[in-house]
Amino acid sequence: MLNRLFDVPYHQLKNFPQENMFNTKVNGEWQALSTMDFLDRSMRLSKALIHMGISSGDRIAVASTNRYEWNVLDIAVQQVGAVLVPLYPTISAKDYAYILNDCSAAYMFVGNQEIADKITEVKHQLTTLKEVYAFDELNEVSSWNTLFMLNHEVSELMVQERMDQVKPEDLLTIIYTSGTTGNPKGVMLSHQNVLSNVLACEEPIPADKSSKVLSFLPVCHIYERMLHYLYMYIGASIYFAESMETIGDNIREVKPDVFSAVPRLIEKVYDKIIAKGEDLSGVKKKLFFWAVGLAEEYEQTGKGSWYYVKLGIARTLIFKKWKEALGGNVRAIASGSAALQTRLSRIFLAAGIPILEGYGMTETSPVISVNSFQRGIRFGSVGALIDDVEVMIASDGEILVKGPNVMMGYYNNEVATKEVFDEDGWLKTGDIGEFIEGKYLKITDRKKEIFKTSGGKYIVPQAIENSLKESRFIEQAMVIGENQKFPAAFIVPDYAFLRAWAKQHELSFETLSNEQIIADPTVYKRIFEEVEKVNANLGNWEQLKKIKLLPDLFSIEGNELTPTLKLKRKVILEKYSRAYNEIFE
Repeated sequence: MLNRLFDVPYHQLKNFPQENMFNTKVNGEWQALSTMDFLDRSMRLSKALIHMGISSGDRIAVASTNRYEWNVLDIAVQQVGAVLVPLYPTISAKDYAYILNDCSAAYMFVGNQEIADKITEVKHQLTTLKEVYAFDELNEVSSWNTLFMLNHEVSELMVQERMDQVKPEDLLTIIYTSGTTGNPKGVMLSHQNVLSNVLACEEPIPADKSSKVLSFLPVCHIYERMLHYLYMYIGASIYFAESMETIGDNIREVKPDVFSAVPRLIEKVYDKIIAKGEDLSGVKKKLFFWAVGLAEEYEQTGKGSWYYVKLGIARTLIFKKWKEALGGNVRAIASGSAALQTRLSRIFLAAGIPILEGYGMTETSPVISVNSFQRGIRFGSVGALIDDVEVMIASDGEILVKGPNVMMGYYNNEVATKEVFDEDGWLKTGDIGEFIEGKYLKITDRKKEIFKTSGGKYIVPQAIENSLKESRFIEQAMVIGENQKFPAAFIVPDYAFLRAWAKQHELSFETLSNEQIIADPTVYKRIFEEVEKVNANLGNWEQLKKIKLLPDLFSIEGNELTPTLKLKRKVILEKYSRAYNEIFE
């Protein structure tokens, strides 16, 4: 019987023990960790934590890239009844200080020197932190290996007694949401919250005990963390990508059956595929783009038989190579965190590479709904609700949620907790949506991001931004114009594509900076042609009258994006206030 999240790896050990539960590439070779060894290490670390004086409910923080040590720590902390507080490796020293103090962390585990240096920078501000341990061997930081060598008298029976005391409703973890404004809020999730999501997502995931999965989205985010437990539950082997730069190589090596991704990554994969098509010539090029055009028209049913004959030819001649570029075995890509372009969902499914787009939030552990083979895939939707989760659409269109996956509240923040629940206990998601065919949830925008022009007309920025990003000329976009006469947009061009396009049109951009490129009137004119294509499908009040091209990508490092790649609109507006004023003056 699974009641606590730490029961999941024991379920794997009992039902389908793996010799390669976790797989890490070291010096060019994949090294495996078995289910038995994983649980042995977790138990040894649990003993050490008890010896160190960790009590039930104590908070232990971790900041690291994905690696098996992270998962060992997670289980070890759970088994002694303590609470893991996962932090993004990319956040600032200031954010580390705020979170570690807010949750009163007793200990912290870090993955590398860069993170350790950030903690050292703010160590004098940390009021409860006793010690920092590192997974790697670092300068002036205690190694976590020392914890496995402690000479103590803590027995496995003592750990088991702690495990027996943990209840399903007990606090499992505090996850601080990145937030687009203000300080992060600590989402409190119980064992029951996350475990209910794991069990409800078993049906939608097209994987089993013989499957290989690739992990590269941050495990500190509840989406990838929940998926790790789902993979453990079904017995799949988890492979850790070496880095974001090596994902393509790792996919071709591992040949995964499933991997998770954010829309931005899928967009980049597609852009690379199209770029290779552009490099072809003659009949091969015509055949390539004939296949792409066919995929853009794809519907699962309702097309004539001749269409599906042509699609079969396209899959054999063209799309087979797309699948090979993704390892050749991919059954599905699980997409979440932000809206995926409907066009890409359609093209990839036509190519035989299903993208199962889902919807959720940290506060819901995280999945609320997901497209799946069992319950149907609907383009433009985030699928049907998972089991035991209820959704109600409020009078203003906001999506409200109830279910066993809904959080306990925000840690140390009763005001924010009361604000996010209505009087009947429904969680207010902040997203606007509707049901298609009475079954499939569709997200139309963020409630707080919808704005009015000075003429009182509503603008839905996310939908327009997604349409803009379908252009190969446009890397990022942010629609602006609240309380102004008309909407406009900040646009970050795809500079790699722009340079390739310039070469084809005998323009010399190779030696120019991004600033110099966007100062060229030819570039502005060409990108505005792309904007006009989007405008053609918008109402008069929604049409973008002006744009401002920006030289630099919005990034996490630049503080324009959250760690989950959402736009920090307020930060961007402040940073580009001069450009904003130039548009609307």
